[in-house]
Parts: sequence; C-alpha cells; structure tokens
Amino acid sequence: MTHRIAILGASGYTGAELVRLIAGHPSMSIVALSGERKAGMAMAEVFPHLRHIDLPRLCRIEEIDFAQVDLCFCALPHKTSQAVIRELPKTLKIVDLSADFRLREAEAYKTWYGNDHVAMELQAEAVYGLTEFYRDEIRAARLVAGTGCNAATGQFALRPLIAAGVIGLDDIILDMKCAVSGAGRSLKENLLHAELSEGFNAYALGGTHRHLGEFDQEFSALAGRPVRVQFTPHLVPANRGILCTAYVSGDAAESHATLARAYADEPFVEVLPLGSAPSSHDVRGSNFVHIGVVGDRIAGRAIVVAVLDNLTKGSSGQALQNANLMLGEDETTGLMMAPLFP
Repeated sequence: MTHRIAILGASGYTGAELVRLIAGHPSMSIVALSGERKAGMAMAEVFPHLRHIDLPRLCRIEEIDFAQVDLCFCALPHKTSQAVIRELPKTLKIVDLSADFRLREAEAYKTWYGNDHVAMELQAEAVYGLTEFYRDEIRAARLVAGTGCNAATGQFALRPLIAAGVIGLDDIILDMKCAVSGAGRSLKENLLHAELSEGFNAYALGGTHRHLGEFDQEFSALAGRPVRVQFTPHLVPANRGILCTAYVSGDAAESHATLARAYADEPFVEVLPLGSAPSSHDVRGSNFVHIGVVGDRIAGRAIVVAVLDNLTKGSSGQALQNANLMLGEDETTGLMMAPLFP
C-alpha cells in the first residue's frame, strides 16, 4: 500500500528534510507540497539538491485536495500551524512539526509563546511526539505534536534517570550547543556568515528559552512533582546538530546502567561505554541519538552528553518515525540510513 503524503511549509528546512527522507521510503508518495511565498515554483528551484526527485510544484494550502491525502506533515511556524490545522479535515492524520500542540495547558502555551491558543479543542487529542516514550499513544493518534529539537535532546539524556530516581532533581544543568539551521530559513542579521562564523554565543539566558516549557511539562510529570532545570543554549557556526551536556548529581555508573537498560531495544538510540562521550559528527544527517556518561572528579556528580541532528531526529526524522507508527508501518522504515561523515 502506498500512503499519499502532503507537506505544508515545504519550502523551509524541515520541509526539505522531510522530502529527502520520504524519497527513500518504500510506501510513501508525496502528492502535495505547499509553500505560500514560493507557490507555483518547482521544488528544484527552491532546493536544487532535490532536483532528481519527481515532485509536485509548490502551491497554496487552499489548492490542496485533502480528500486525496492520507497523512499531512505540517511544517509551518507556530501560531500559523494551529490556525491551519483547525481547518483541515477532522479525519486527516497530521504530524505537526511546530510548537503549537506540544504544551497541554493553554496558559503554558501563552506563557512561552506569547499569544492565546486558537485551537485548544484539538489539544485534548494531540499526542506528544517523542516516539521512544509515547509509542503506543502515537500509534493510535490522529494528531501528533513533534517536540522541540533542544527539548528532545535533553529528554533523551535525562528521562530514564528522572523516572528511575537516580539523579537529584533540584540541581540539573543543561548546556546545549545548537547549529544554525535550528533558527529556520528566514533571513536574520545575526545569522549572516560574517556575523556568525568564527565564534559562538549563548542566547535565551536566564530561563527564557521556549523549550523550557516542554522540559517543565515532561520532567515534572515523570517526577510527580515540579522539576525546573537550568538550560542555556549556545548558537554555534555549524549547519546541523545539537550537543547537550547535562550536569547532574548522582552516581555515574548507576546513571550509565539506567540509560543502557532503558534504551537497550531502541533502534535509534546508542548508549556509549561508560566514560565515553559522543560528537555531533557521529549522528549528522541521521535519525540516531548517541549518549555518553562520564563521572566527574567531584564525588556524586555525573556528566551526561547526548547528540542528535536537529533537522532529522530532532524534527523531520522524528516526524517520519511517528508517521510510520500512525500508518501501521515499521517505525524504522526510511530512516536507517547511516550518518554522514566527515
């Protein structure tokens, strides 16, 4: 059976990544691509690296016949996404890559994104899209909310440790190095080559990054009480990748053993030997997550390092993994490609 796929917002980085991944999927066919500002253009004009693929031209959303679509990926900006999804057919399966359905509480969404949610009636059916931890719910879902890429990285490092109670909950520090593609494709002065290259900087300091809403929601639910982490992201002059260094209180060997057990059967998560740490190079262009645990010289402290590709496992690869489950496919289909190196 071939599943008919639409991608809304296909002219952005995550849209292009979805096309790249679906091109190698044996049972998916792209039947519609939207790109409001580039409607009428061929995908090859927008992304020349995709010119070898036979694709429909970009169009406006209202031109798509959703009766001919089995599953829709929505790669639109937050706020835009909720308004669009609200008008789509109520029987259509949707994987949303924006932030609009990640936070379960309306007030939390307003706090972190600055506006009222206009489609809260859909929030009750939305499933949080961190596949390894919500697999059964995703399989039965109609609407899945993809995670933030930073939020996914930090959760892969810490969820099993919080759930098992092997680390302290009041002194968790997350330090993340984030590639520039995470900021999207829109032109921004600080992302110009001359202003970004040969340096890196911290941003969203003091607990202002929007992905903290996901950490608060997910970690608190796991612990059964409020958990507030310190999180500082840093913009680095790289195209892809996130490296998360988590500083926690707890025994390194116990933390390593807990992570190894939790991910033993996960096809996309690799836990390195105790004392080893991964590089973002190790997962570039892939749907894999690599995690390492190292003990600190200070007794009772451990360092957990997790890496993933923000465009693949952090966004579009995760979306395809979820879509596979929603459509009854093996979740690894189209996603077992090896990382790119160098």
